[in-house]
Amino acid sequence: MGKLSGKVAVVTGASKGIGARIAKDLAAEGASVVVNYASSKQGADKVVGEITAKGGKAIAVHADVSKEQDIKRLFAETKQAYGKLDILVNNAGVYEFQPLDQITAESFNRQFGTNVLGLLLTTKEAVGYFGSEGGSVINISSVVTSLLPPASAIYTSTKAGVDAITVILSKELGPKGIRVNAINPGLIETEGVHSAGIMGSDFEKGAIAQAPLGRIGQPDDISPAAVFLASQDAKFVTGQMLHVSGGVR
Repeated sequence: MGKLSGKVAVVTGASKGIGARIAKDLAAEGASVVVNYASSKQGADKVVGEITAKGGKAIAVHADVSKEQDIKRLFAETKQAYGKLDILVNNAGVYEFQPLDQITAESFNRQFGTNVLGLLLTTKEAVGYFGSEGGSVINISSVVTSLLPPASAIYTSTKAGVDAITVILSKELGPKGIRVNAINPGLIETEGVHSAGIMGSDFEKGAIAQAPLGRIGQPDDISPAAVFLASQDAKFVTGQMLHVSGGVR
């Protein structure tokens, strides 16, 4: 019996990277997992296939969390498949880095629409599906809220919003038995980091130089924290930002 046997989890943005690893590890601990994706059906199906090949339970559900109707369908399909909801991992997110003179309204709206509004609306909908025993909401934030790097005004402010929302909702939802926490990763090697050209760059070298553990992270450095926060091991933990960043703050 795993730590999450009998539980049902929705992981947004789970077709690759951190979300995919979290989905796999939640399933390995016994949870039935909804692997949400916005664009990569192939990636989501691959994650589901890897979970089911090991005897786990998972389905892929398409939904863009910046669209309210998509969010409603995501949870309706979750209930249809598994009958309930216990865990929500708000992992879906987008990022762009640009100095002030390159900031546009389009970039602002895109990042805030997914990272902040999408997270709020997803959590709002999920609350209606949690049972009387409550549940666990895990928001994926970022260590950038501590580092405050140049050329990240929009992205960092979205994640600062996530940190604030985490604490606020922990207070609002605590009476319902719903715990709300955040994980703040450092630089993690994912498909997105590779496509952004960060690997092998001065940015990566700088991140390694700042890290007391002397390396950047991997998705499986983050997923155990999500399992902990989702489980009864964290039954008295809420409103917390857990930095999983190799010591970078």
